[in-house]
Amino acid sequence: MVIGLLHTTIRTDEKLLIEAAKKRNVKMMLIDVRESAFLPSILYNFDVVLERCVSTTKGNYAISFFESLNIPVVNSSRVAAICEDKFLTSLALYKNKVKEPQFAMVFNIDQAVITIEKMGGYPVVIKPTKGSWGRLLAKVNDSDALETILEHKTVLGSPQHKAFYIQQYIDKAGVDIRAFVIDGVVISAISRRSDHWITNTARGGSVENYHVTQSLQDICKSASYAVGGGVLAIDLMETDSGYLVNEINHTMEFKNSEIPTGVSISGAIIDYCLKIINKKC
Repeated sequence: MVIGLLHTTIRTDEKLLIEAAKKRNVKMMLIDVRESAFLPSILYNFDVVLERCVSTTKGNYAISFFESLNIPVVNSSRVAAICEDKFLTSLALYKNKVKEPQFAMVFNIDQAVITIEKMGGYPVVIKPTKGSWGRLLAKVNDSDALETILEHKTVLGSPQHKAFYIQQYIDKAGVDIRAFVIDGVVISAISRRSDHWITNTARGGSVENYHVTQSLQDICKSASYAVGGGVLAIDLMETDSGYLVNEINHTMEFKNSEIPTGVSISGAIIDYCLKIINKKC
């Protein structure tokens, strides 16, 4: 059994995956996509490919390449296409009746003002549809701030930033939840806490283990199904009326979560890859 590991840089997460494969006597071949040529005529002796690229663009092309050769990839191009785009993720959740904050997409400032009124008013959160690590998020408290932010995005931003994804602001009291979900099952979860409204660990949020409840399992199973399954990190907020799914990450970082949870997330990912190989056989 051979796992091909697609990567750009080798981070601590990838080192954990390499070690987990060694412990299972599974051969892992490293493919640095930055230094590779993807030629269909080349024979690739992989049973499954695990995509771990920091670059979404490079990763997506590599996923599509190996899928065209009938080599299964974790995660699939369908999952990647949905999860890399916050609006498409929201639509997939909505279609499958998974609870989430209200959201909208608009393309000009006037429509943004009207839409926010329909959503219940300020505050709201403006996010780029693509991006990670809690970057370029804006909590908008009034129409003056909205006009300023959207004008800057319109004038200075790329075409991507001229699509305004608006999300209802949820007061989560400085805490959110990240659930690590493999094949629809929550294997572990953490809470992320910060004095700032953005709780992402890349922005300084602290981490502790979060008890996995049945209701958390249920909503994460539904969310995983909505986007196509696989290996996912699902970010949620807990409210008086239950959990809301905020975002879903298809190339999750987990290095800071194995010790607090006591769960080998890297090992579970390798086990899932082996499961995919066995299904193929």
